[in-house]
Amino acid sequence: MFIIKNLKYFTQALIIYFFFIIGRIIGLKLSRKFFSYLFLRFAPLFKSKKIIEKNLNYFSKEMNQKERDTIASNMWKNYGMTFIEYIFLGFFKKNNNHIKIYGEHVLKNIVENNKPVIFVSGHFSNFELMSMEITKRKVNLATIYRPLNNYYLNPFMEFLRKKYVCKNQIKKGINGVRDAIEYIKKNHSIALMIDQRVSEGERINFFNFPALTTTLPAQLAIKYKLKIVPVFIEREKNNTFKIKFFNEINSDDYKDKSILTKKLNEFIENMLVKNPNEWIWSHDRWK
Repeated sequence: MFIIKNLKYFTQALIIYFFFIIGRIIGLKLSRKFFSYLFLRFAPLFKSKKIIEKNLNYFSKEMNQKERDTIASNMWKNYGMTFIEYIFLGFFKKNNNHIKIYGEHVLKNIVENNKPVIFVSGHFSNFELMSMEITKRKVNLATIYRPLNNYYLNPFMEFLRKKYVCKNQIKKGINGVRDAIEYIKKNHSIALMIDQRVSEGERINFFNFPALTTTLPAQLAIKYKLKIVPVFIEREKNNTFKIKFFNEINSDDYKDKSILTKKLNEFIENMLVKNPNEWIWSHDRWK
């Protein structure tokens, strides 16, 4: 069994590294077109259409099949572009003309007040760019991430994140919680995604249906009296991006982690309603 899994991961890594090389050769603009088509054409063969249909049904029962198919197609296109953009993170790090920031005063206040916050968001558009832009604006930051299962590929992805996105990377898990607390004590803000299912989470409504949800941001915010900043990113038609930093949520107004977590879920819901085309619907959110 180990040999089969090892061979599978090795083969997957070789293919992905080959794609990354192709991407570097043909450049960012052509890579986006090529890999958006590639993912649209072939990714549905490897991912369960039933999960996507189920998730979209939770999202809205009023959509017709054409609308569902459009959202799924747009998701795969964005997935393909985001995939190949990993190899161009250095370009995004050095440049600013690909992005518009809304709510930049929120980041300025964090720097001026010299007090950590908890940034929360979901896997929208190219989600890596959110933490990148936060660090580019001199906010001390550590990000919580889930390592890839593929141990041939994960070290390279960690290298890219540490070099271009945020040098302080915290692996998800019990040890990661301890690390996050240590970073907070060192006056670092914490960024994490809260839109995926977590086995250790609580069942809290997401689009009116119970879904296992992490309560970590609420727990940290309440315990250490930190404010929470929701963040949202969208891809524009010309493949530039816009990021919005929402006004801070005062954790002092919430003594119960479940109530605060429900509030955060509502933020993610509003983001999804605004743009359902760039979220990862293939993840089994309501399992």
